[in-house]
Amino acid sequence: SFSYLIWDIIIASCFYYVATTYFPLLPHPLSYFAWPLYWACQGCVLTGVWVIAHECGHHAFSDYQWLDDTVGLIFHSFLLVPYFSWKYSHRRHHSNTGSLERDEVFVPKKKSDIKWYGKYLNNPLGRTVMLTVQFTLGWPLYLAFNVSGRPYDGGFACHFHPNAPIYNDRERLQIYISDAGILAVCYGLYRYAAVQGVASMVCFYGVPLLIVNGFLVLITYLQHTHPSLPHYDSSEWDWLRGALATVDRDYGILNKVFHNITDTHVAHHLFSTMPHYHAMEATKAIKPILGEYYQFDGTPVVKAMWREAKECIYVEPDRQGEKKGVFW
Repeated sequence: SFSYLIWDIIIASCFYYVATTYFPLLPHPLSYFAWPLYWACQGCVLTGVWVIAHECGHHAFSDYQWLDDTVGLIFHSFLLVPYFSWKYSHRRHHSNTGSLERDEVFVPKKKSDIKWYGKYLNNPLGRTVMLTVQFTLGWPLYLAFNVSGRPYDGGFACHFHPNAPIYNDRERLQIYISDAGILAVCYGLYRYAAVQGVASMVCFYGVPLLIVNGFLVLITYLQHTHPSLPHYDSSEWDWLRGALATVDRDYGILNKVFHNITDTHVAHHLFSTMPHYHAMEATKAIKPILGEYYQFDGTPVVKAMWREAKECIYVEPDRQGEKKGVFW
């Protein structure tokens, strides 16, 4: 695992070095092409770092929990993710995937719960606005205000709040540690901006971070949103059904950059403590066993994103079968 992490750090450092050393020397028009290229490349590489930190939360990085938590805390904090806070809420997502009542994120609404203004959003302009907001603000809004998360009783469901109902009493101290990690990185960014300027901090760190956040939301949205995926209420849900209610996607060369979290997600839900570098092998092994229960969609990502935003609006009970707890 360290070899993949170190490689990502080397690549990200090279991009930073090139941008700081050579971009100021470029003729003026060329900089308009160089900066977007840097933002895209750095954002993709840092998404790979995010994936490895996410593996730490699953105890899939090493054999030692303290080492996983140390590495995860450092690198998730660097990307402004509260490590322990999200580790615990994400663990609950894996424990309740596909449940309409207990899953954490991307839980579809029933038709009766669609707001009155929903019909005005399902058009090209409305979908464009919704997707833009989702990919730019969706991740921080979820962490801070539980936007699009499952409803919780008994308080403000915020990932930065140690007494939030998301966590039990044994977990609350570690939420403080997560917050301390975020504050430390924020202070470092403040010091950097004080010396180099806010514009420099935004260009070298802020925009790539926005791209990381956008990819995170896009990847998880497409893994759990598809017309062929069932959802279950408590009368029909069980863990295995939920784990299979996810779909692998093809991001081309970015599959490797993202350490195959994109095209091996079914295997990840079945074996979440397995390191990513075994996921392709595991996926190949489970396909013939799962047969029709293995879901893969090779539709180009942008086309799939638009199609799912257009077609996956709400769920209704299965009308063909006798079991009313299955929703499509």
